[in-house]
Amino acid sequence: MILTLIRHTSVDVLAGICYGQSDVDVSSTFETEAQLVINNLQNKPFDAVYCSPLRRCRKLAGYCGFPEPVIDKRLMELNFGAWEMKPWLEIEDAQLQRWFDNWMEEAPTQGESFREMTCRVSEFLSELKESSFQRVAIFTHAGVIRSVGIISKKFSASEAFDFKVEYGDCIDFFL
Repeated sequence: MILTLIRHTSVDVLAGICYGQSDVDVSSTFETEAQLVINNLQNKPFDAVYCSPLRRCRKLAGYCGFPEPVIDKRLMELNFGAWEMKPWLEIEDAQLQRWFDNWMEEAPTQGESFREMTCRVSEFLSELKESSFQRVAIFTHAGVIRSVGIISKKFSASEAFDFKVEYGDCIDFFL
């Protein structure tokens, strides 16, 4: 099975803000960025299209011609809990340094660890493998894309953040 994971376009949030699962909107450059995504998806027929429930992903899926993708909460970005919508440099929480030191196992305060997110993504992929689909599009987030990279053994967990995922990227993985 070929999975094409599509990261949402840039968001209407100031740089340096932790926004994870916050339902933020797309930036004013959405149409220009989305057109590039459409160009990258041309000539790729999909058997199924899945999407994070967050509006930045749903808007992109709709703009790309998929107005009714299958919505799955397991495709949401990492839950940053109490840190959501706060500037990274203003988060005064002792847990922040523990998370920076061990982001795979430590969770943001009231949030989830990267391992927990990867487990929910793995559960989604296990169910998907049971289908007869050959090519699937997934409109999602950078954290989920990195989780799929780990699960599919494209790279190790320690290499996950070296794998660059830009806004609007369309990345193929093989399951």
